[in-house]
Amino acid sequence: MDEVDPAAYQPPLRWWSQAWRLGLASAVGAIVWIPVAEWQADHAPWWFWLDLLGGVIALAAVTQRRRYPVGVAVLTTVIAMGSMSAAGSALLAATSLATRRRLREIVPVGALVLVQTVVVVFIDPSIRDERGFVLAMGVMLVAIVFAIGMYVGSRRELLYTLRERARVAEAEQSSRVAQAQIAERARIAREMHDVLAHRISMVAMHAGALAYRTDLPPEEVRASSEVIRDHAHLALTDLREVLGILRAGEDDGDRPQPSWADLPDLVCGAQSAGMRVRLDDEVTTLGPPERLGRTAYRVVQEALTNAHKHAPDTSVTATLRGAPEDGVVVEVRNPLRVGSVHERLPTSGLGLVGLAERADLVGGTLTHRITGDEFVLTLALPWPA
Repeated sequence: MDEVDPAAYQPPLRWWSQAWRLGLASAVGAIVWIPVAEWQADHAPWWFWLDLLGGVIALAAVTQRRRYPVGVAVLTTVIAMGSMSAAGSALLAATSLATRRRLREIVPVGALVLVQTVVVVFIDPSIRDERGFVLAMGVMLVAIVFAIGMYVGSRRELLYTLRERARVAEAEQSSRVAQAQIAERARIAREMHDVLAHRISMVAMHAGALAYRTDLPPEEVRASSEVIRDHAHLALTDLREVLGILRAGEDDGDRPQPSWADLPDLVCGAQSAGMRVRLDDEVTTLGPPERLGRTAYRVVQEALTNAHKHAPDTSVTATLRGAPEDGVVVEVRNPLRVGSVHERLPTSGLGLVGLAERADLVGGTLTHRITGDEFVLTLALPWPA
């Protein structure tokens, strides 16, 4: 796992955060300096002013501890060797460095801080008789400072990691929602294609017949017009149902779906529209499960639509075979078109692709081939146990 950059999880240093830290550093520096300040003023005035100057410089330098953590920690520690008033700034810089939790920085700076502690203990005239105790307390204080800094840094990194995980999880959730929406739109598009293509092809066929056959008797014109009206009405009804689902964003589980039992009606509708269709149903009387029946219905529907588009004057044979132990096989055949059509119906090129995906979803396969002068579409579905 890559190391997290400390700058990533350090919280922003606002003016109030900076102010109370600098105030605390100044207070600690004053507490350390006051016991020796009187001795400095009486015996070494130059040291008094030099100590005060060092404290001011260290306090100014520690404001840049985020930008130059190692440099500021080293500088303030070196100043604190001779300036008691700089002790608070040095501790603040060391603590800030420890929050980065990088041993390659903490170990050398920590050793320098220990050296600074020893130097201060031996040059401070106010602790001449208690150097051993003060030295032990100083070393303990240094260890506590670095431990607190590493704990604060660990907590900051933990909070940063949790925020990042939440952000990534939210992004992944948004991505999954977007993918689900795209998949649902594609499913609805396939559903609209399956439902409407057959209806519209029937309307187009009868309208074409009326356009080219001007010698039809009034009874046949009326019958063809009624078929066009009925198929147009059914197409609009199906379109309203699908678009209603799309607008409401609800599942279509309550909407009636075609099944195996509806195949004869589908064939009869195509025959009434003028197509020559023969249905051979050799499947067991019980019929396949609902999901398999719906897939078979869509395949036969698409096959009839394609036959009307690409070979409108040919005959179509749909053969249905199957049993629980063998599965279901739907085979639709039609001769290839001879010659050319006056005006080809528009095609999307996605009908067979959508059907192949439907078949795959129920564990089946869809194949199409040209055998001799026939186009053959075959659907093979397993019969669930």
